[in-house]
Amino acid sequence: MHVTIKKIHPSEAELLSVLAKQTFYDTFVGTCTEEDMDSFLEEYFNVPQLKKELEDTDSFNYFAIVDNRPAGYIRFKEDYDSLEYMKKWKALELKRLYVSKEFHGKGIAQLLMNTYLDYAIQHKYEAVWLGVWEFNFKAQKFYSKYGFEYSGFEHPFPVGNTPQTDRWYWKFLT
Repeated sequence: MHVTIKKIHPSEAELLSVLAKQTFYDTFVGTCTEEDMDSFLEEYFNVPQLKKELEDTDSFNYFAIVDNRPAGYIRFKEDYDSLEYMKKWKALELKRLYVSKEFHGKGIAQLLMNTYLDYAIQHKYEAVWLGVWEFNFKAQKFYSKYGFEYSGFEHPFPVGNTPQTDRWYWKFLT
């Protein structure tokens, strides 16, 4: 299987929307009501919202392409709004990393993570960080393999009216 990592162009917002909605749904189905899930997906993964993110020159978005179709994607950005504590360092936040469930276990998440970490190292970031749902143990295990550790910081991440908590994980590069 050949995988290509490709920067997502704003004209591909609709393609990203389909993938983003499906991968988020597959990851978090059953953790909230269907109504909350539907409203969350429409609010955060609609085409105009994603096009706006893709047009942001400070945001980096990549597809993992298999057989000419997206199998996963990643989004990262230097952004301290969610955890101002990170302003102590030049830090790069991993906003999203999702892979279609049919491609789980095929190394695609690793390629996307390597894209993120390589970018951070090349651009001399001191730290990388991300939020992960407190009960997503599979993701926590994946990130820990890359040296991410729980920072002790948490934040609310409701899906619609369903309260949930994300934990901030970080890794220092220097």
